[in-house]
Parts: sequence; structure tokens; C-alpha cells
Amino acid sequence: MVERKFLDRPNWRRVLRKRFYYTYIEDESFCGYIAAVFIDKTREPLIKNMLGRDFCLAKEGYVWLECLPKGGKYCLTTMINEKQEIVQWYFDIIRESGVNDRGIPYFDDMYLDVVVLPPDNILLLDEDELNEALDNKEISKEDYEAAYKEAKRIMENINVEQLTAFSKKYFKTIKALVK
Repeated sequence: MVERKFLDRPNWRRVLRKRFYYTYIEDESFCGYIAAVFIDKTREPLIKNMLGRDFCLAKEGYVWLECLPKGGKYCLTTMINEKQEIVQWYFDIIRESGVNDRGIPYFDDMYLDVVVLPPDNILLLDEDELNEALDNKEISKEDYEAAYKEAKRIMENINVEQLTAFSKKYFKTIKALVK
């Protein structure tokens, strides 16, 4: 079953207290929802080992900046530490997106993910989950192929300098909403 994920992350058990802000943007470089989860208190930090190193992805003072383009096939989350440095970019490959009856943007996750670790490491994650979903007939062959096609497109077009400028621009935009 494809998992529906909401940008406000209502079931995030690790995070005990957070603030959520979002807005819809239409400008020269982006059309869609920009959201941020400001992490105020956690049970414990979220640490993932990648490339033989531990990366802290969430703890007090971190912000997850989420960009969900209108009609796009991905949701980009930029993980920003307490020093306002980018820790990683995380592309969830998605089937579709929308807004629920409370006005909260969501996406239907297609299992496959692309991670960019500064300065320029690109990883493809969760291929096993995508294969399992296909084997269990939770997704169609068309969904499977579309997920790989989108992941490949993202990986081929990664430009860390552009990603950095994009994330900084919209982080500034979302911070302006915080009172």
C-alpha cells in the first residue's frame, strides 16, 4: 500500500514538540507548496549511517524544509541543522500529491528515494521496498517504472550549487512567516 505522508508530519513519534508553517508559492523558480517543520523537542536525535558516517538528520533546533511542486513526482526535504547548515537533501519519489480537508499538503510516497549529501554524494535508497511493493502487487508495473524514471531524472540533473541556492531562498521565505 502506498503511504500517504502529510507535510506537517502528524505521526512523528520521535518529535515531541514542533512548529509547522507552509505557504503556496508561484514564482520564476517554483510553483507549489513550501513547508517547514521546526523541531523544538525530540525523544532522541535521528541519526543515519550513510557512506560509513553517522549523519544527524533531526534533533532540537533542526528544520525540515519541504518543497512539494505542483504536479511534480517528488517531494524535496532539505534537512537543516541548528547552525542553519544543510545536512542533506532528500527526494521522496511520489505518485501524486494534494491537499486534505484541513488544507494540509500531502503526497503518496512511492518508496524510492534519492539522497544528496554535501558536497556531492548522491544515493538511491529503498529499491528493495519498491521491488517488494511490486512483488506484493501494492503498485503497478507502470508505477514501478515511473518511480525509477523520476529517480533517474533527478539523479542526472543534480546540481548542488543550484539546490543550495534554492533551499536557502525558500528557507528565507518560510522563516518570514514565523512570527
